[in-house]
Amino acid sequence: MNDLEPLDPAYVSDILSRHPFITIPGVINVRDLGLYPSTTIPTHITKPHLVLRSAELSGITEEGKARLKSLGVTKVFDLRSDTEIEKYNSPLPEIEGIEVLRTPVFQKEDYSPEMMAKRFQLYSSGKTEAFMELYSQILDSGGHAFGTILRHVRDRPTEGCIFHCTAGKDRTGIIAAMLLKLCGVSDGDIADDYALTRVGREPAREMIMQRLSKEPLFASNNEAAMNMFTCRRETMLAFLEYLDKHYGGAEGYAKQYLGLSDEDVHTIRNNFLMVQPSNL
Repeated sequence: MNDLEPLDPAYVSDILSRHPFITIPGVINVRDLGLYPSTTIPTHITKPHLVLRSAELSGITEEGKARLKSLGVTKVFDLRSDTEIEKYNSPLPEIEGIEVLRTPVFQKEDYSPEMMAKRFQLYSSGKTEAFMELYSQILDSGGHAFGTILRHVRDRPTEGCIFHCTAGKDRTGIIAAMLLKLCGVSDGDIADDYALTRVGREPAREMIMQRLSKEPLFASNNEAAMNMFTCRRETMLAFLEYLDKHYGGAEGYAKQYLGLSDEDVHTIRNNFLMVQPSNL
């Protein structure tokens, strides 16, 4: 499958109609992190509808808001920066009965022209090593945001949440991977989930390209623009190895960078896992 070419619409429609994708009108790339088997507790799976991931929610419709509420979501964690929200004119939605929290990974100063030029240069290469550098920046900057999400799972085991960035790929993919890893989900399943953004982003392909065309680096280079949105399975496998080597894995990161204890990690795992029903 060529990362840079449009996908067959029938194929996209079929994949989007099945787990882990969830249809939320006005939002793309919505996935449930539930129903993944744990390798550390083989009789358990992650709970469905407790933790969702997506792209930005700014275009959510009234029907979409009602759907989120029906799924039991009580909190939205927005990982985007102020700069992104202003630049793309994509404000936070108001959803009655659901709290929408700003939890930016990067601060405004991280979006200086110099920083953005360097970040776009890395993205445009599409190389695994470049993504590791980018993902280490996300890990180093995202402690407050990621800690807030993990503490929600620790403290609110019956209240669903959804977290998102702009496309629902990198920042979203990293916290999703860490949550699944803490529950003992296999690296293969985590990498498969990450790679599904290739399909999940497809309905917004034209909008994404239009946004990127306004960036000088991408204006006349479609391949560089699409490289930014590659989501190859091997990239996530490399990231999980990188996380183990440089941060002590998901648990090490949670303890050292987020200030969580062994007991906190145990509680998060217990809250997010359930006994696998016999019919699954």
